[in-house]
Amino acid sequence: MDAQEPMRSTLKYLEKFTNYERKGVPKGAGTNSDEGFPLRRMELLMQRLGDPVSRLKVVHVAGTKGKGSVAALLGSSLRRAQLRVGTYTSPHFLTVRERITIDGVPISPEAFAALVAAHRSVLDEMRDLEGVTHFEVLTALAFKHFEEEGVDIAIMEAGLGGARDATNVIPPQSLLLAVITAIHEEHLEALGGSLEAIVHAKCGIIKEGRPVSFRA
Repeated sequence: MDAQEPMRSTLKYLEKFTNYERKGVPKGAGTNSDEGFPLRRMELLMQRLGDPVSRLKVVHVAGTKGKGSVAALLGSSLRRAQLRVGTYTSPHFLTVRERITIDGVPISPEAFAALVAAHRSVLDEMRDLEGVTHFEVLTALAFKHFEEEGVDIAIMEAGLGGARDATNVIPPQSLLLAVITAIHEEHLEALGGSLEAIVHAKCGIIKEGRPVSFRA
């Protein structure tokens, strides 16, 4: 069998899930309102996968500019401290596997295909019953992979906004630090139409009683 076939089949399978990165994000999708993406859908998916985030220690990064750079710098610093670091970022440049890395190395084609295959029945059910999206699936699988691999810290970069982003299912006890990077007027329609609304959405990752850092 062609060695690339499992990965090709996996990518074809993932195309069944609505991909808002391709089709465009609906107006208000990232706001903490009735128009926003329903976080309950992601929470239910995580429950069906065994709630892996509850067994992780997480740094959550949101903002308009610099999220990827902050995640990379944090990961590098933590690795120098001899910690095993999982990092989830988006979008990717060449392969979706770039989004899920451990110690700077993307998940292998074999491991990625196996990760999807192992949870396909749950993903199918959640797609049919709840309409889970492509980004939600990748986010949930990243949490699951990091748990299974026993990383010391997972760095999770929010995709859109923060309050209603799929990454925002981290319970307070798992959140080591929330980081808010520079905020600009981007994705205005999806995030409420004003800079104030964007700030409100990004700051939705902050949890009561947990540390927060602002990075310009």
